Amino acid sequence: MEQKKLKTREEVLNEFVTKGISVRSWAINNGFSPSIVRHVLSGKLMGRIGKSHNVAVKLGLKNGELRRG
Repeated sequence: MEQKKLKTREEVLNEFVTKGISVRSWAINNGFSPSIVRHVLSGKLMGRIGKSHNVAVKLGLKNGELRRG
């Protein structure tokens, strides 16, 4: 699997501001719960397993594979 340059939480939030999108709209458009996305971006969830893992991978905060279920 190719390793890409990871983003910081601050970079992701700045990207949302630059693109004019909210965390909520990004979450819904990508099939995630807005609260889980907010928790990953705040650091309350580390994105190790389950849905938080998928959020972290999709946001570019960690390398990995998106998991179903």
